[in-house]
Amino acid sequence: MSQVSTGIVFRPQSPPEQLREVVEAADAAAGVDELWLWEDCFLEGGLTTAALALAWSTRLRVGIGLLPVPLRNPAVVAMEVATLARVFPDRFVVGVGHGVLDWMGQVGARAASPMTLLREHTSAVVALLAGERVTVSGEHVRLDDVALDWPPARPPQLLVGARGPRTVRLGGELADGVLLDAVAGPDEVARARATAQEGRRSAGREGHVHLTTYAEIGTAEVSAAAVSARVDRLAAAGADTVVLQSDADRPDPRPLVAALQERVRAG
Repeated sequence: MSQVSTGIVFRPQSPPEQLREVVEAADAAAGVDELWLWEDCFLEGGLTTAALALAWSTRLRVGIGLLPVPLRNPAVVAMEVATLARVFPDRFVVGVGHGVLDWMGQVGARAASPMTLLREHTSAVVALLAGERVTVSGEHVRLDDVALDWPPARPPQLLVGARGPRTVRLGGELADGVLLDAVAGPDEVARARATAQEGRRSAGREGHVHLTTYAEIGTAEVSAAAVSARVDRLAAAGADTVVLQSDADRPDPRPLVAALQERVRAG
C-alpha cells in the first residue's frame, strides 16, 4: 500500500447540518487522513464549514478546495486563515483559485484577468501568512502597509486550485503546491506534477511541490479493493494526496470512509 495521504469530500450538495456526523465518522476512521470541503456558490461557506470540522475533530486535516479569490480581499483571507491555523496548527489546508467564472459574474466579481488576480492575491496571502508587512499596488490587489497582528507560527499549506497548465505552473511558482480541482486520471496527474515542478524551478525555489487530486468513485463500486486501486494508480503518477468523492447527486461520503478504513485493515 502506498504512503499517499487519503481523504474524502463532504460536498455542499448535502445540507450543513449533516456535516458533524461525517466529520466524527472520518475522525474515527484510521484510513482517512483528510476531510475536504467545497465552497460552491451558493451552497456552503468554506471557512465556516472548515472551522466547524476542525472543532468537531481531533486529528483530521481539513482542506478547503477552494476559496474563490474574486470573492475576498486577500487581507481578509489571511486573517481568517491565520486564526484557524493558530488554533488548529498543522491541521488546516487552504486552496485558492479562480472560482467558477459564471458564478463570479453573478455576484459582480468576475475579473477581467483571472490569472493576474490569482497571482496577485496568492502572493499577498503567502506574504501575510509569513508575517511580512505588505504594500502592493497591483491591477486587482492594493494593500498599504498591511501586516497581521497574529500570524501563524507555521503557515498552513496553501495550494492553488488548477486545471489548465498556466494555473498549475502558478501553484508551483508561488504556493506550496497544486489542488487539481477536477477529477483527474494518472496522465493528468503526471503532467500536472511536471508542470508544477517546472514552475517552482523557474521561480528559483527548491523542494517538492505538493499535489492533491480528487478521484471519483461510483456508488456501485465502493470497496476497499476499488479504492486501493484508484489511490495507488494516482500515487504512482505523482499524487501526494488523493481525495475521494462520490458520483451521486446527493453524495453520502460514509461508504468511502468505511472503504478507506477497510483498506488499512487489509494492509
